[in-house]
Amino acid sequence: MVLAMVVMLCCMTMKAGQGSSAVYIPTDSITVCRMLSEARQQPRTTNFPLFFARQFIGRPYVAYTLEKDGDERLVVNTRQLDCTTLVETVTALTLCACSGEQTFAAFRKRLQRMRYHDGVIDRYPSRIHYFTDWIVSNAKAGIVSEIQKPNPPFMSVQTVSVNYMSQHPQSYQALKAHPEYVPEIRRMEQRITGMKFRYIPKAKVRNTKVMREAIHDGDIIAITCKKAGLDIAHLGFAVWKKDGLHLLNASQLHKKVVEEPMTLYEYLQKHPSHTGIRIIRINQ
Repeated sequence: MVLAMVVMLCCMTMKAGQGSSAVYIPTDSITVCRMLSEARQQPRTTNFPLFFARQFIGRPYVAYTLEKDGDERLVVNTRQLDCTTLVETVTALTLCACSGEQTFAAFRKRLQRMRYHDGVIDRYPSRIHYFTDWIVSNAKAGIVSEIQKPNPPFMSVQTVSVNYMSQHPQSYQALKAHPEYVPEIRRMEQRITGMKFRYIPKAKVRNTKVMREAIHDGDIIAITCKKAGLDIAHLGFAVWKKDGLHLLNASQLHKKVVEEPMTLYEYLQKHPSHTGIRIIRINQ
């Protein structure tokens, strides 16, 4: 009863679509408020990224939920997730919980800050489209930190080279509708191309002491790849089990959010284009 009252008070002023440039339905605000209220009852030692991520297990995998007709607006969708929106949603919830924030408005503010350059929504190009850019922007804002040592296991270096969006504008609804955005996207790609980051090669993603010390439960795992024009192939959260490291992710294969039954080492070996993993930690 107490939890229900807290959720009601948190969300009672919200109506579908209200808020500064935001798109959502009442279910989304209720879900966020409920999760934040439940988090408040947890011990301080709780691993909040995994606490929140596990509450989304079973939710459908749906791609392109951020692509809406008309002006660019903040999309909140807790009902359908892809790998990026799962990471962003869980990160925003974690930051709210660790700061004692209980409102949907606070969650939206956190989400917008990490999804858009400097937190400002100004047309489609203002959204952060490549995950390397997301890491750099949010590390600069103090939201996350990228882990790049020790060596081992961070034994390889990724030199970022991205141009997929500007080379394939017909694959993106907004770029098809607004070809004038392509030069802005290209400038963004050029800004992060050439950046170098240390990562763990997939052959070293083993169940070892050095790996368990380097990667913590709830860290964001960004899978590096050798696909032309791309930097990161997939995202999820680190989950250590007895047999090794696993990935909690919004899975296109399983068509829902899952904790992968196979180890991450096994998962990576099944994908020839995957080269390894970068590790990003939420600053709590």
